[in-house]
Amino acid sequence: MKKKFCITLVALMIAMTAIAFAGCGGGGGDAAKEDEASSVGVIGDADSPTAIVPDAEEDQSATESDIAYVKGNGSLKIGITIFAPMNYYDDDGKLIGFDTEFAEAVCAKLGVKPEFIEINWDTKELELQSKNIDCIWNGFTVTPERAQEILFTDSYMKNMQVAVIRAKDADKYKTVEDMAKANIVAELGSAGEEAVISTGSGLETAPYTAMPKQTDALMEVKAGTADIAVLDYTAAKSMVGEGTNYSDLMMAPGIELNAEEYAVGFRLGSDIVPEANKAIAELTEDGTLDEIADKYELTASLISNQ
Repeated sequence: MKKKFCITLVALMIAMTAIAFAGCGGGGGDAAKEDEASSVGVIGDADSPTAIVPDAEEDQSATESDIAYVKGNGSLKIGITIFAPMNYYDDDGKLIGFDTEFAEAVCAKLGVKPEFIEINWDTKELELQSKNIDCIWNGFTVTPERAQEILFTDSYMKNMQVAVIRAKDADKYKTVEDMAKANIVAELGSAGEEAVISTGSGLETAPYTAMPKQTDALMEVKAGTADIAVLDYTAAKSMVGEGTNYSDLMMAPGIELNAEEYAVGFRLGSDIVPEANKAIAELTEDGTLDEIADKYELTASLISNQ
């Protein structure tokens, strides 16, 4: 009896060991697959919503419909900064400006409501990619570098960077060479900053300080803590000189930096861009864009009027 019991016990132990090995083999196989998948940037089934695919953002932008997403929300989230005459508040606290009214007109054609969201200009690309906003519409300069991360609409306005100085310094700064040793400020991440620091600008060795906003740059010049603010012509035209808060400042005559164009920036691969371009073309053809530009003294800057 004892012998039979021992034999039975040994058989039971062998069976349990076989089961244990089978369990370990299965787990190891799944883990190996996961490890292999991780090494190529894919976790889980490629058809699963949780799959992680190389260049996921690019793949998503190419396959997901931005126009469906925006229309599903019923609004277009528009990233802006306060930048006269493009987007700014009037005395009653209402948001106005050329780009504000332009965006409202385009949204009406798209069948959605505009939702203006003030953003940190230095992180605008991240705001767009994370879908905190749907587009950047704020006197947004087209550059080859930005086009690597952003899909632009057709350009609608010409612009350039200018040097804003104290009026009393008009004889001091007449050329780019005169500016080379001046204390210069510009908005962080702006086309103005690029015009200062880019190689071959003639200003790349000048003492330079980045400012959070273009208005901060103007305040530095007004206070005498900087000599020159480099910013958009469209902004400078409405913000400095007689009748403004910066009546003692002026654009340095004859100094034009980095001719450029404005467009609206959407996510890469966005299918809303053709729809936006169609709306822009219609507003140009029926004269609406000219009417808006005339209100803000920008008619001559429109590309359609060049």
